[in-house]
Amino acid sequence: MKDILETIILNLVENKEAVEIKEVEEEKSIVFEVKVAQTDMGRVIGKQGRLAKSIRTVMKAVATKEQKKVSVEFIG
Repeated sequence: MKDILETIILNLVENKEAVEIKEVEEEKSIVFEVKVAQTDMGRVIGKQGRLAKSIRTVMKAVATKEQKKVSVEFIG
């Protein structure tokens, strides 16, 4: 699941070296903390947060196959 998120994020940003994805797994949920360069934050979030919402939707769809809840947090 982390590799799917990483692929999406790396294709959006210019500074690929600054991308860090931390996975915090609990009993039935997973939290992904995505850290990107400050200059790439706008690219990841998108206009009015649409792109971030789409990324979260894709990750939730993947997580339902594994019967887990997932949340994605973007850290600048």
